Amino acid sequence: MGCVFEIMNFYSCFDGNGKIIARCQSHQEIEVLRRMGRPIAEVKKMKNEEAVVCSLMSSPSDFDMDY
Repeated sequence: MGCVFEIMNFYSCFDGNGKIIARCQSHQEIEVLRRMGRPIAEVKKMKNEEAVVCSLMSSPSDFDMDY
């Protein structure tokens, strides 16, 4: 029986200057950050290969210290 690996969706959040300020797994997490006052100007879905690295290396919340 083979191993099944499911790629999770991850999103990168950017401020108005194009600097990445957070990585999230859901739109709900993005909305929580917005309600907390984070200046999220743009959200981009990560490419599958970026999402795999993110899920293997750490949690998105490890990147966003305020969440």
